[in-house]
Amino acid sequence: MSAKILKSFYLIYDLKTLKIIGLRLELFSLLFCHWPTLEDHRCLLQHYLCKPGFVIAQILCKQKKTSICSMISLAPLITLILACLGRATSEKAPNILLILSDDQDVELRGMFPMEQTIQLLGFGGALFHNAYTPTPICCPARTSLLTGMYAHNHGTRNNSVAGGCYGPHWWRSLEPRALPHILQQHGYNTFFGGKYLNQYWGAGDVPKGWNHFYGLHGNSRYYNYTLRENSGNVHYESTYLTDLLKDRAADFLRNATQSSEPFFAMVAPPAAHEPFTPAPRHEGVFSHIEALRTPSFNQVKQDKHWLVRAARRLPNETINTIDKYFQKRWETLLAVDELVVTLVGVLNDTQSLENTYIIYTSDNGYHVGQFAQPFDKRQPYETDINIPLLIRGPGIAPESHIDTAVSLVDLAPTILAWADIDTPSYMDGQSFHELLLNNRRRVPFFERSLLIEYWGEGTVATYNSECPWPAKDRLAQCTPAADCHCQDSWNNTYACLRNIRHREDRIYCEFRDGENFLEAYDLQLDPFQMTNIAYDLLPIERALYSLRLKNLTQCSGHSCFL
Repeated sequence: MSAKILKSFYLIYDLKTLKIIGLRLELFSLLFCHWPTLEDHRCLLQHYLCKPGFVIAQILCKQKKTSICSMISLAPLITLILACLGRATSEKAPNILLILSDDQDVELRGMFPMEQTIQLLGFGGALFHNAYTPTPICCPARTSLLTGMYAHNHGTRNNSVAGGCYGPHWWRSLEPRALPHILQQHGYNTFFGGKYLNQYWGAGDVPKGWNHFYGLHGNSRYYNYTLRENSGNVHYESTYLTDLLKDRAADFLRNATQSSEPFFAMVAPPAAHEPFTPAPRHEGVFSHIEALRTPSFNQVKQDKHWLVRAARRLPNETINTIDKYFQKRWETLLAVDELVVTLVGVLNDTQSLENTYIIYTSDNGYHVGQFAQPFDKRQPYETDINIPLLIRGPGIAPESHIDTAVSLVDLAPTILAWADIDTPSYMDGQSFHELLLNNRRRVPFFERSLLIEYWGEGTVATYNSECPWPAKDRLAQCTPAADCHCQDSWNNTYACLRNIRHREDRIYCEFRDGENFLEAYDLQLDPFQMTNIAYDLLPIERALYSLRLKNLTQCSGHSCFL
């Protein structure tokens, strides 16, 4: 086989191994075209080639006592090369640390309290400017992250068991195929600490895929909580949860970095989710600020879907509550910033930092007062769907800026690519590993269309007797603290196309609310989404957006790559 054929095969096989191709091409060329027999050079081959490849070569040699060039045809040689290229460039696969916050926005400067995290991970790695949640609510978003699937495929529609949150379908069908279990099956030592899924309550066995598990019972809280700590449940009354997770994760990293096994650690602190309880050392740090008064703050707009346009202006008392919550949300994140610093420090001290990918992101965003909606997520606006994403690790140039749109469904395929594991066909996301391997600070842009989907979860059971609305209306998230503004309903159901392309930055949404209402915004001209242009689009534009959205809502696997 000529060197030209070998070179072509290498390029076709795997572009991400270009760094080792040159050395291995020379080696194969020398071995197969100049040296007469395998037996004479067994030691050298065993030193340079991986064991599977060496075994194959041995078998072939025993079958025919001739020169390697005349003996090995194209098919078995390709088999040999494939076996050898399966190994990573380093002896140990990369470690992966994933830190997932809760309800942390980007649009309202949600990363402001995390100066050290930005410095260590963003300026030390890559900042993503267009990262999105596929579903702006906790359990479906976390399920998408763990499975690499959109919600219409994994079936978790909301935070209830009936809505698929840690129900039978999850632990029977999805959990065995989720990212942690795949990594564990490929030799990764896995750790989880923090909020898992909203309906996890510590019963039964530890969830599949985790060697070390410290999972929170239920939804986010800061004190008076119970953790499933491996084989048993442990209650904590007065230990601040973010600090405990920091200590547990740091201990794991110190031990795991001494092993030859790579590790995957996921840490999910409660911040900045309600009840917005900061650590005592951080109370009052932001008492002098108020919630951002964006152009949409406390504005009732009649061109929105019914749930938003039905709002009334918020009274001063509710605005004061919003300001207090905004301050406390930021204060809870200060402990998360310290957590990141500690874990990066442990990796540095154990000389593992340069072989570890570190991801910082959130499950969804949050709004506080926009369009007179008090405080929640669940809406298709940038406050709720745009999330932070910062990554540092091997091969990622410091201060990289990435404008290509990415989704939480892309994290699982990307992590698998780092671990040199094929992406399963059922995953809807696509790896952005290649995007990160760029030496330029402004990484080349690729066009992308993402799906945002949500199912309203209002039922008769979500009725709040403290608010005047009847149970039959099936409204949800109605509280006196929010002046009884109901921030969800049974038909707050929609699917959106988030289109980020050359000279286009738009979102197009279709609601399944009885009106079949449409919303669309040009984010280049209208970053605060003040003016709905859906009904001003040309009929052909609207039809094309609708068709693309329909394809995404029905997609699976590679058909989701638009």
